[in-house]
Amino acid sequence: MSDRELYERAAAAAERAYAPYSNYLVGAAVLARDGTVVEGVNVENAAYPLGVCAEGNALSSAVTRGYRPGDLEAIAITASPCGGCRQWLHEFRLERVTYARSGGELATVAPRDLLPDTWDF
Repeated sequence: MSDRELYERAAAAAERAYAPYSNYLVGAAVLARDGTVVEGVNVENAAYPLGVCAEGNALSSAVTRGYRPGDLEAIAITASPCGGCRQWLHEFRLERVTYARSGGELATVAPRDLLPDTWDF
């Protein structure tokens, strides 16, 4: 699956996000090495810090299905990942992260380019 196709899956997932407070719908789609795609969306909560980012949701869903760090190849996100999610992307050893920059153009980078000084486990 191409990075563009993966991004299109993320964009379709974004339509299912739960964001009644910000109306900022974010979708993510993670590609496993076996070809499986797992989607996630942001889910807001009135107690603001309790919301869940789309990429964390997608990675958590992948873990629920039995995937572990190293089993996942790439992720596409409809927005630039936050700092905390950048650590998730590094920790799961993804090779590529495709996301929409603020101007709308797609960027594909390695997680280390998003978070150069990471915490390793």
